[in-house]
Amino acid sequence: MDGFAPPSATIDIASAVEALARRYGEWLKDKLRLRYGDQAEDLAHEALLRTAAHEAANEVEHHKAFLLKVADNLALDRARRARRERAYIRDTYTVQLRATPPSQEELTHLKKILLALPPELRQVLVLTQIKGMTHREASLLTGVPERTVKDRVRRALIKTQAMRD
Repeated sequence: MDGFAPPSATIDIASAVEALARRYGEWLKDKLRLRYGDQAEDLAHEALLRTAAHEAANEVEHHKAFLLKVADNLALDRARRARRERAYIRDTYTVQLRATPPSQEELTHLKKILLALPPELRQVLVLTQIKGMTHREASLLTGVPERTVKDRVRRALIKTQAMRD
C-alpha cells in the first residue's frame, strides 16, 4: 500500500468540495469576512478543502458549525505562525541602542550598506526600521502584499547583518 487513496475516493472528495462550496461557500465567506476581514477568502477555501474529506466519509453532522470551527482553527494557526515569525525576527535582528551617536565613519558605512541593498529591500527596510512603520502600513504604501513586505524586511536584515560583520 503506497498511502494514496484509490481514484474513487479522489472523485468523492472532489465532488464533496464542489457540493460544500455550492451549498455553504458564500455563507462561510460572509461569516469569515466579519471575523477575519481580508483573510476570509483564503480561510473559507482551506476550510472547504479540509472539510471535504470528512464530508466524503459522512462524518459531518452539522456542516456550518464544522466549517466555522475548521476556519477558526486555521485562523488561530496563522496568527500563531505570524507571532512566531515576528518574535524570531525581533529576537534575531534587534538593533542595539547606543548611548552615544554613531561616528561619521559608522554613518558612512551604514549608508553604503543601505545603498548596496536591492531597491525593493532597501525601501521596506527604511520604512519599517527607520521610519517606524508597521508591515501593514508599508504594504499599503508600497502596494505589495504584507507577506511580501515581511519577507523583504527579513531578507534585508539578513543581508545588512552579513555586510556589517
